[in-house]
Order: sequence, then structure tokens, then C-alpha cells
Amino acid sequence: MDPIFYYIILVITGLIAGVINTLAGGGSNLTVPALMMMGMPADVANATNRLGVGLQSVVGVRGFKRHDKLDLTDALPIVGMTLGGGLVGALAASYLPNTYLKPVLLGSMVTMALIILIKPSVVMAEEGEPIQRLSNRPQAKWILFVAGIYGGFVQAGVGFMLIAAIAGSLRYDLVRTNALKMLCTIGFTFVALAVFIVRGQVEWLPGLVLACGTMIGAHYAVKMAIKVSQKTLKWFLFVMTLFACGAAMMI
Repeated sequence: MDPIFYYIILVITGLIAGVINTLAGGGSNLTVPALMMMGMPADVANATNRLGVGLQSVVGVRGFKRHDKLDLTDALPIVGMTLGGGLVGALAASYLPNTYLKPVLLGSMVTMALIILIKPSVVMAEEGEPIQRLSNRPQAKWILFVAGIYGGFVQAGVGFMLIAAIAGSLRYDLVRTNALKMLCTIGFTFVALAVFIVRGQVEWLPGLVLACGTMIGAHYAVKMAIKVSQKTLKWFLFVMTLFACGAAMMI
């Protein structure tokens, strides 16, 4: 395949993934298989993908903050719970043999698709419901820590785990949930990225090309975040997740 054509595909895939990740989660279900189609081993694709995820999250957080949708009241402890988990997950992903990592990636995608289809209500707070502090919701601490492990390990679909903790347990509305979710993602993604860089598992040029797309997607998704239909998004994510599963199995 012509490298220029492939990089165009990466930018387009990144743009779509940036929108999906900003509005809910699951964009890495598209970008990781796209990187693997380039011939990258599963561990290198998993590591390289973090460049796009991290930079898109920076753009998303800045956008939400500019629109006054980033609630920082409990942000430090929320982010803190994901950082330790992110380090554990990244170390596991970095050292796990490729023969194990690819089935985990596929299994994660299928699991996230089933969650979207069967149990979407777990992440929906009622309108006007009061926000709960993390100190009063110990179950949310564990979900955030596990989300950090998962995000450090595989990334794909971690947004749904973060939404389950932030919206489901702490009862933030979905717009503010997405803002905090992306703030958490910045933390554990760059922790994971540091591990992968030290291990020499990041392909910089494809990763930065992909990041161009994810950052553009995140920029425009912030503008859509308040108006997007969650029901439509749920079905869109479900279809895209199944598509990503099929793409990964063909590699």
C-alpha cells in the first residue's frame, strides 16, 4: 500500500476515533486495528495508539474547560485513582507476549460491544441528580483504579469504564463526565506511553499522523458534546465496535 494513502486512512480513522472517544468511548477499537493493518505487532500498535489518545485528550480537556464544562472540584482524587492502575496495566501490556495480547484486545472489544448493547443505563445519571464526592463512594474508587489498569493495558473501551465510575457512581452529567474522563485519560495514557517509549514499542511517525486526526476529531466533538443523542451514539458505537472486531480478526 502507498504510504501516503495509508497515512490518509490513518488521519480519517483518527478523526472518527477522536469524535467517538470524546463523546463516549471505544475509538481505539478502530485505531488499534488500523495500526495493526500496517503490519505492526499487537503490542506496538497498542503502544503507538497512545500518542493519538493522549494528544486528543489534551485537546478535548482544553475544549471542555473553555466551555466551562470541566468540574475540578473532585478532579485530583478522581485522576489520582487511575494513575496507579495505569502504570500496572502498561507494565503488563509491555511485557505480555503478543500471542496473549491480541486475544485480549479482541475480547475487550466484544465485551464493550455487549455492554453498549445490553446495559447502557448503568452510565446514565438522572437529570438534576446531585453529584456525589469520591470520598463517599468507595465503589467508584475501585472502578477508577480498575479503569486505570485497563486503560494502561489495552485502552480500547476504557471510556465506558470511566463513564461507569464518573457518571454511574458519582452521578455527573454526561458532558462533565466526558470532560473528567478525558482528564483521567491524559494521566494514565502518558504514564503508559512513558513505559512503552522506554521499551521501544512506539512507532512515532504513524502515531503522530494518527494523532493529527484524533486531535481534529476531539476539537469538533467538544462542540457536539452537549447536543449529541446518547441513544444514537450507543448504536453507532455498537456498530463501529463490531466492525473493529472484524478488522482485527482479519489481520
